[in-house]
Amino acid sequence: MDLHALKVFQTVSRTGSITKAAQELNYAQSNVTTKIQQLESHFHTTLFYRHNRGITLTSKGHTLLAYAERIFQLIEESAQAMQDDPLPNGPLRIGSMETTAAVRLPEYLVSYHRTYPNVDLTLTTGPTEDHIQAVLHYELDGAFVAGPVEHPELLQMNVLQEELALITDSLHPRLTATADLQNRTMLVFRQGCSYRAKLQSLLHQDGIFPDKIMEFGSLEAILGCVKAGLGISLLPLSVVERYIHEGSLQMHPLPNQHALVQTVFIRRKDTLLTSALVHFMEMFRSESQEL
Repeated sequence: MDLHALKVFQTVSRTGSITKAAQELNYAQSNVTTKIQQLESHFHTTLFYRHNRGITLTSKGHTLLAYAERIFQLIEESAQAMQDDPLPNGPLRIGSMETTAAVRLPEYLVSYHRTYPNVDLTLTTGPTEDHIQAVLHYELDGAFVAGPVEHPELLQMNVLQEELALITDSLHPRLTATADLQNRTMLVFRQGCSYRAKLQSLLHQDGIFPDKIMEFGSLEAILGCVKAGLGISLLPLSVVERYIHEGSLQMHPLPNQHALVQTVFIRRKDTLLTSALVHFMEMFRSESQEL
């Protein structure tokens, strides 16, 4: 099999477009099309549905994409394995929920960087579901997400337990029951955020469906809009505690089953344990227990 054609196929799958893939690879569109046709001829199957909106993977295409990701991951790991030494170095790709990155990780990241300056550590923030998929597709070496995570290809390590806070502006009437949340606007991160899912579950169990959901891309934007009285949100207490103490936010009681959430560090079972990743996990292992 032509690995070059396989890389073209992977790029087309990710971009969802022959044109975009050609631009990213700096190829002529005809060359990209030819590579896809060569693969389809080699496997005697159709890899993409062609339609007016672009292209979509067939079931066989999805199967090949999973193998392609594993193949290129193994190639990358083999290079790392040949070069890796006991002193951590090279790339380390970590994902994190934005709230965890903002409050819990800075001191660890500073310590790690000072101790292992030759590691090229990159931190990507986003929702739990995005990070799970990125780890599964070998795009991240590991990620801090809301747990528990049940997946046969993943290992998880308990890192910490977060208490959640239902917050409003400081002048908002006291919320004493879920019914008090009727007709309130939810201020949340985009789909895939575990705190958003928790808040929706809290409302839906009592038959409450918010009139409006406003999505934000940053923690600062959510906090600023809650303070201004635009709506309600559910966030870790560690993130909002100082605002509650200073009186710019108000915290309301939560049912016990929604008050706590576990943060875990996940990685693939078959991920190469480079010294960079091992030493990174060791910072948290003393406070955790691998599941």
